[in-house]
Amino acid sequence: MGERIDRLLVDLTLAEKVALMGGRDLWSVQPVDRLGIPSLKVTDGPNGARGTGMLGTGTPSVCIPCGTALGATWNPELVEELGGVLAAETRARGCHVLLAPTVNLHRTPLGGRNFECMSEDPFLTGRIAVGFIRGVQAGGVGTTVKHFVANDSEFERTTISSEVDERTLREVSMRPFQMAVAEGGAWGVMASYNRVNGTYAAENRWMLDTVLRGEWSFDGIVVSDWFGTRSTGPSVTAGLDLEMPGPPHWYGERLVEAVEAGEVPELVLDRAVRRLLLLAERTRAFEEPHLREEEELNELAHRLLARRAAAEAMVLLKNDRLLPLAVDRLSNLAVIGPNAAAAMIMGGGSSALVAQHETSPLDALVDRLGERLEIRYEPGVVTDRSAQPLGGRTTERSDGQRGFDVVYFDSTDWTGPEVGTSTFRDGRILHFDRVPGVSDLRSFSFRATTTFTPAVDGNHALTLVQAGRARLLVDGQVVVDGIAQPMPLGEEFFGMGSAEADAAVPMVAGRPVEVTVEWTSEGAAFISGAKVGVRTPSPDDLMDRAVAAATEADVVVLVVGTNHDWETEGRDRESMDLPGDQPELIRRVCAANSDTVVVVNAGSVVTSDWADVAPAVLQTWFGGQEMADALVDVLVGDDEPSGRLPTTVPHRLQDTPAFLHYPGENGRVVYGEGLFTGYRWYDARDLPVAFPFGHGLGYTEFSWGEPSLGEVPTVADLESGATLMVTVPVTNVGDRAGSEVVQCYVAPLAPRLTRPVRELQGFAKVRLEPGESADVVVGLGHRAFAYWDPGDPGYSQRSSRSPVAAGQGVASRDEPGWHIDPGSCELHIGLSSADIRAIIPLDLQ
Repeated sequence: MGERIDRLLVDLTLAEKVALMGGRDLWSVQPVDRLGIPSLKVTDGPNGARGTGMLGTGTPSVCIPCGTALGATWNPELVEELGGVLAAETRARGCHVLLAPTVNLHRTPLGGRNFECMSEDPFLTGRIAVGFIRGVQAGGVGTTVKHFVANDSEFERTTISSEVDERTLREVSMRPFQMAVAEGGAWGVMASYNRVNGTYAAENRWMLDTVLRGEWSFDGIVVSDWFGTRSTGPSVTAGLDLEMPGPPHWYGERLVEAVEAGEVPELVLDRAVRRLLLLAERTRAFEEPHLREEEELNELAHRLLARRAAAEAMVLLKNDRLLPLAVDRLSNLAVIGPNAAAAMIMGGGSSALVAQHETSPLDALVDRLGERLEIRYEPGVVTDRSAQPLGGRTTERSDGQRGFDVVYFDSTDWTGPEVGTSTFRDGRILHFDRVPGVSDLRSFSFRATTTFTPAVDGNHALTLVQAGRARLLVDGQVVVDGIAQPMPLGEEFFGMGSAEADAAVPMVAGRPVEVTVEWTSEGAAFISGAKVGVRTPSPDDLMDRAVAAATEADVVVLVVGTNHDWETEGRDRESMDLPGDQPELIRRVCAANSDTVVVVNAGSVVTSDWADVAPAVLQTWFGGQEMADALVDVLVGDDEPSGRLPTTVPHRLQDTPAFLHYPGENGRVVYGEGLFTGYRWYDARDLPVAFPFGHGLGYTEFSWGEPSLGEVPTVADLESGATLMVTVPVTNVGDRAGSEVVQCYVAPLAPRLTRPVRELQGFAKVRLEPGESADVVVGLGHRAFAYWDPGDPGYSQRSSRSPVAAGQGVASRDEPGWHIDPGSCELHIGLSSADIRAIIPLDLQ
């Protein structure tokens, strides 16, 4: 491998080296055909390999559970299996690199992209990420761990400076990245948009060169986030190897000129190109350049694995002996809630994709139980932040399937021959870098049509958002004209779409109408297309009808939550509460029926002050395309909810660690909580929480034996790589198979520097049959006990004797570094950060 790279580096011209360091288009890198160097191709993202689409468009792909759900599995081995699925999917999309995983932390519950991240805890995040990376890269596909670093909310994310002290960076924010690189062997890292302590991440030499490549020995590439490069010389000398997307703005000709002017040594380019060529070799791009169209996989094994993962991610927060449901004793079932009839399986933004299928909880329950039970559905409330795309069972294409037919023209006014056709599942009709049959993406038009059959009488609000110019017609009559009266810019499509315009159209239930959108490329940039949405008229007694249905039912399944509009890249949440009147709906339904299961279908935590009246509470997250069927598996007892909370559920937003410092001001967000993120904050301040980190119930019972320690290493042994082994005997004493997660927290007793009360430093998950026992083993290495001391340079000179009395603390160290303090600490072995089953004293010599 090295010989080919050495030879190519000699043969490459300066212009060709620079070409390799910039994108060709949105999703591929420039090749060097003269030397047979192929184009590296990349795809988002964390919950599936989307291909060249964006914002919920593209080739249908397996949609696995979101990042928070992966964290909730507490099962790196399962996530590694999912990584293998994503590798196969990535290759099917004709790509070499998957832009994932996302390992930023849940700093505040309001983070719009929390669903894409895994946990509030750096160690749990790192362990899950290592499994993800190993699975993907074992399939010959590269990963890019993102977003490096301290990119933990969407507020001013492209410019804000995350002000984080070095100790917090190293112990908290950077730790998942370090684990991904050192243990996972990641082949790529993506620099974040934001500044870190005043310097943009993509040109932060201390981060990219000193720490990432120097201390961590990272030998992979660093790629910018899309449009996230801010300079030429500072970025390339800091260690940014690849500017994306293409054509490059800061690299390309500007980089050639910087080298020729002596501002950037060509040796810096050689190092970057060497890393890019190494990535091409690792992904077999030379042998498999993927010069082909995208393919859709449809593997039963992949779907079954995604279903198992969805169930394993579900967290049973509360259960007053209601679950699993005794289906044989039921005659009817009420399915209630705004998320019951919708498939809320993923969050919004760059990770969104076209799933292979979208099944709602209601559909899954009817399919499984509809022949055995009478099932009644009521939404209860409406919670849409904006109109949902027109689609689903109320729409029909010419082939009888759901969605829209689209025809394309090589003109801007729908004249001339049709040059191409396509179909879309719903009213999100968006295009990026390719359009069927169109010769010039700057000058074309399309007409999209569906037959819409309303389910209720009344005025339906049909909506239009455009990127370009469009008009919306119903039965041939223009109802919204964004061509004659263009709308101003709004928040849709990463801020490149217009504000939403709407029109009230009277309709009759069961009477079909033809809905058409005519779009032209005038005014389009980067994104071309439109979103056609609908707001269905809602009766004033929605909640009363839901309560009546609950009163008459044997059991209620109440599905509440958020959606990809409330939780999305590009915008933080405005509140931790469930949107709309869902809390009131929960209280009224639970009061009407004491056998109510509240299913929380949200990617991040929500205020749960209603949980005291709910007999059972089940968190499903955004569980991917198999979530609904997995939910039924769990409800009826065919599978168990074996997830554990990867993030604390606080009582109030005001209790959360970043509350006083979020979202930031004057271009800065101060990480004032320091090391005390998540449960560390609640422990340190002795704050009660709704549900603690690591919490989760199951359908069986376990007994634990006395934990034991292996040979206790010395501090020197730990620094040399030794591991302390903790063994916990666990027995399933129930009558069902089930899973237990043994969590090990390290608690320093007399720390030299301020430290959290306890920190998760090890865990293991075990599945046991009834009566089965196992010795669960957790290993604790050097970092489990170490902390970063930033030191106090000049302390020894300043601490000379003085006649003035002054209190004295522990002597400071002059130099920074990792340290383990000899002496006493404790190992807290438990089921959560709050449910500690055993405390083991430990004396480190």
